[in-house]
Amino acid sequence: MTERSKARLIGAMAGMAALLVALAATALIMIYSGGYNVAATEDHRSITRWAFNTAFRNSIENRAAQVTPPQLTATMINSGAGHYKATCQTCHGGPGAKRAEWASGMRPRPPHLAEAATEWELREIYWLAKHGAKMTGMPAFGPTHDDQTLWAIAAFVKELPGMTPELYQQAGKQSAEGGKPQEGH
Repeated sequence: MTERSKARLIGAMAGMAALLVALAATALIMIYSGGYNVAATEDHRSITRWAFNTAFRNSIENRAAQVTPPQLTATMINSGAGHYKATCQTCHGGPGAKRAEWASGMRPRPPHLAEAATEWELREIYWLAKHGAKMTGMPAFGPTHDDQTLWAIAAFVKELPGMTPELYQQAGKQSAEGGKPQEGH
């Protein structure tokens, strides 16, 4: 390597180091000055939304890849309907069922799962219900719900796309096998 090449390399490395220091200083200024608006009444900036959504999707895909779904049954799906209506509908709504008014003030907004469920695999929905998601308002139901219940909820969520409001209203009211009303949440 020639002296000129070495000088260029050193200059490039020094420039990259200076850039990293400037970025770190800018981040610290934003953090300590309160420059970033944390108000839920304001949407995220597009770069923030992209970074969050990319990390969110990749994190769930990576962790859920090791999860093996059970064999789904009509009874499980029906049971999941009752649990979904008791624990999820408030934020996510359902076919013909609106989410609670206050949920529209959440940032990021909870997705309408009758549409969003098409973008996720069953194991990913289960993982998200079990572990929740930081900084989203999505709680982790794993500490309060057993795996069977969480799989039932995930199975029902996968049924939401294309479900009519009438079917949604009837879902969970009777068991698929015996015609008995389902127990509440």
